[in-house]
Amino acid sequence: MVVSNAIPHLYPVGIQPDDVDFMGHVNNASYLKWVQDAVLDHWRALAPAEAVAQHLWVALKHEITYRKPTFLDDEVIATVLLEKVQGARAFYETVIRRGEEVLAEVKSSWCCVDASTLRPARIAREVMQHFFAPDDSGTSAD
Repeated sequence: MVVSNAIPHLYPVGIQPDDVDFMGHVNNASYLKWVQDAVLDHWRALAPAEAVAQHLWVALKHEITYRKPTFLDDEVIATVLLEKVQGARAFYETVIRRGEEVLAEVKSSWCCVDASTLRPARIAREVMQHFFAPDDSGTSAD
């Protein structure tokens, strides 16, 4: 399923003193934590409670493009968009901003696993429909 009308999910990022490295800006590793927190918050915010209880998400890949440094006192928001779902895999774009400034862009892929068996699990179309707005043209299958 390709999701062209994904509902954006805004996740406020809390910058902690230990996120800041010896150069005085946020260390690159902190961005990975932010993306993981933002994507999982997206899932918990939009998926039905039953689906949240039955499924877990494992990160498979992150590709980060750093645009500008982030500092301790910055107010930062991560915007999460679900790009597409293929079987048990979900592909996300997360944009981290300070106001209108893009600080980082992250493409990531995730695998859904069954919470009891820890095996890959497809997400039902009915569940995935919670993640995008109704559209007259619908979605296209992949």
